[in-house]
Formats: sequence, structure tokens, C-alpha cells
Amino acid sequence: MFDDDRDPLRHFRDEFVLPDDGVYLAGNSLGALPKAAVGRVGQAVEQEWGRELVGGWNSAGWYEQPLTVGDRIAPLIGAPPGSVVAGNTTSIAIYQAVSAALRLRPGRRVIVVDRANFPTDNYMVQGLGELRDIGEGRFDDAAAVLLSEVDYRTGERRDVRETTARAQEAGALMVWDVCHSVGALRVDVSAADFAVGCTYKYVNAGPGAPAFLYVNPRHHATAENVLSGWHGHAEPFAFEPGYRPANGIRRFAVSTPHVLSFAALEAALDIWERVDLDQVRAKSMALTSLFVDLVGDRLELASPRDPQRRGSQVSFRHPHGYPVMRALIERGVHGDFRAPDILRFGFAPLYTRFADVREAAGRLADVLDRELWRDPRYAARLAVT
Repeated sequence: MFDDDRDPLRHFRDEFVLPDDGVYLAGNSLGALPKAAVGRVGQAVEQEWGRELVGGWNSAGWYEQPLTVGDRIAPLIGAPPGSVVAGNTTSIAIYQAVSAALRLRPGRRVIVVDRANFPTDNYMVQGLGELRDIGEGRFDDAAAVLLSEVDYRTGERRDVRETTARAQEAGALMVWDVCHSVGALRVDVSAADFAVGCTYKYVNAGPGAPAFLYVNPRHHATAENVLSGWHGHAEPFAFEPGYRPANGIRRFAVSTPHVLSFAALEAALDIWERVDLDQVRAKSMALTSLFVDLVGDRLELASPRDPQRRGSQVSFRHPHGYPVMRALIERGVHGDFRAPDILRFGFAPLYTRFADVREAAGRLADVLDRELWRDPRYAARLAVT
């Protein structure tokens, strides 16, 4: 399926703000702006905040947003209602999930991670226990296993079901980071113990958008939130001196939701409620496969060649990857770079066309064949790569 006219998702492209003369292939880093988000955020500012003021906590549903929005995210990750709370950041959610897992497994202090996890995953838990790399292959004495479904550098996809089963059979609790898969494929974390994710990549909720935390319902009565903020209290407006956790997923709320960011997320979720995730996955594999074929042997492929084994991104290696990407971006193709030598291209099926893939491959070939990246100005590192 390489034909835009036959693409069942083609009409969603019109719902996003995209460059007029460029190709945006960085949706795995920051998703494009949904046009409806502009009006939805404006409504939250002008009507809810501007006119309702403090009354918005009740009349506009601000107080309940972590739970109501969590229930809207749940179908994207295969979770049941009442098991997802939205808010805070991915880093905070990781700390909550792994800390809860350690308390549920007293006597075990080992956390199995992939040293290639996105750095914040491992940074957040370095002080909680003894870290062991998954490469050692041992789950037997672990309290928790923390892994990403899709590798942020290469796009390689892990088998969630098989890994979850292995971890749990060894007595460990499974924590998944689905930041690079939610919104790009059909995610199913229902068997896992915890999962975390962000909404600013393929979900398209904007920079700084709320993260989310999934807690398997079997742990709702016993899992502890170490970040015992007042929004996770059983009766937050009783203003008691001591902390009593709320029932259910509410106990994993922490503090005041970022209302304006939630407004943009709600606009994005309005789109996702009309999307067939199987169509998203089929198009994702077609887009990435076409790009791999068109780039050919000009670059070393860092992603799995089998589309079933990768997410919705394609990564290549080049010893001068940073200036190559800078030169390409200046020519209207937006990807990104990850040290030491990875060029990443993310394909968001809701708005990326097959024509975009062909255009991007052509401009990349031009940068490489003519060695345009050798211009010294492309070697100067920006703060964000």
C-alpha cells in the first residue's frame, strides 16, 4: 500500500498544521499541532479560566481531568477504564511505578533495565535499587523490570506479551515505557503491572503535554504512591494533617493538573477516538518500508529491516550524522539526531503521506550524493539535537 489515494487515513491530514514546503518526519519526537487544539486551548483560556475563574474546577471538570482523560487514553494502550491516570511527566510516572513495584516486592532490590532505555528511565531509578542490564537475562531475583516497547534510537520493537510473561513468572513486576509506541501501533499493556507514556509524540498533544500512568487493577488496593500529593488523598478537601490514599487509580494522582495542557490533549484525543489503530499500524509499516527501500544502501540501516520488529520510525547510522541531519532540515525535511551517530525519522500515519516519503528520500539522497553536509556551519551543535 504505497498509494495516497487509497489510504483510509488520508482525510486526517487535513486536521493538522503542517509545513507548506517541507516534510515533517519528527512525529516520534514532537507531534504536529491538531488544528482543533487552537480553539480548544482558547476556550480553556477565555471561557473556562477567563469567565468561570476558580469555578472552573467544578463547572469545567478540571479537578477530574486526570481520571477522565486517563479513561480516554486507556483504549490506546489496551487498558480497561479506571486504570490510567494522566498528568505530571514521564519521569515522574516512572519513579511512581518502579517505587510502587519495589514496595510490592519487599526483600527484592534488583531492577532490570535496558542500558539503552531512554536515559530518563534509568536516571529516575538509579537511586532506588541495584540496576541490572537485561542483557544478563536474569529476572529471578528482580523486583521490577523496566523496558521500552520501542527503542528510542533504533525503533526496534520488543515483544510485550512474551517479556511480560517471563518477568512475572520469575516473580518480578513488569513496567513498560510506551512513549515511542502509543499512537503509532496497537499497544496492549493490560497484562503488565505498570506502564507509563507521554502524549506529545504520536498522540500530538503538544510540547509539555501530560504523561500517563497505568496501574493494573489487581494492584489498586495494595500499590503505594510514594509521591503522596494531595490530589491522591482520599478526601483532599478535608485538608487532614495525615495522608490517606484514595481508592483505585486516583491514589496515583499527585498534584494540580496542568489545565491548559490538558485542553490540547483533549483536542488530540478527539481525533484518536475516530481512528482505527489497525489501519495506523498497517500504514506505519508501509511508510517505513518504503523509506527503507528508497534510501537503499546510501546509509547504514540501524532499525530492524522486518517492519513487524520496529515501531513507526526508521534510523540510520552515519559517522557525520549531525551535520547530515542539519543539512537535511535546512532543505525542509525534519528528522532528528541522537548521539553518537543516529539519524531518526518518525512516520506519523495520521498525517504523513507516501508522497512525503518519496520527497524526503529524494532530498536526503541529494544531501548525501552532493555531500552538502560538509558545509562547516552544519557542524555547530544546537542546544537540542
